[in-house]
Order: sequence, then C-alpha cells, then structure tokens
Amino acid sequence: MRTTLDIDDLVLRRAKKLAAEEGKTLTQIVEEALRERLAPRTPSGKKFKLRLLTKKGRTIPGTNLADRDLLYERMEDR
Repeated sequence: MRTTLDIDDLVLRRAKKLAAEEGKTLTQIVEEALRERLAPRTPSGKKFKLRLLTKKGRTIPGTNLADRDLLYERMEDR
C-alpha cells in the first residue's frame, strides 16, 4: 500500500544511510522499524517481588498512638 509520510530530515537521512549500509530499500527499513515498534510486548517471565524493609521498634512510654497532635510533637522533638 502506498502512503505519504512527513519524516524529520535527520531521521530520514539516518534511515537512508542504514538502508545503504545494509543493502536494503528505505521501504524495508521503515517496515522493519514499524514491525518492531508494533509487535506485542511479551513479559520477561520473571515476576517482580517487592520486599518490604521492616524495622523492629518500640513505643515510647507515654505515647498515645490515637493522639495525632502528640505524635507530631514527639516526631518534631527528636
């Protein structure tokens, strides 16, 4: 199928140079690039596992976890 595209001058020059180096037509280079870009992505197969960093701690005596204002005061006084 024939179509008309506006292509950036630098991109076109690089595509033409690549076509010449590989002994291919500009059409083949553009088709290969489009096929690669439009190909469905396949997952790597390796699942990502998020490991949470946890620290043991203790509640400071006299701290009421339900009192937000007191907690803010204690954090500010560190």
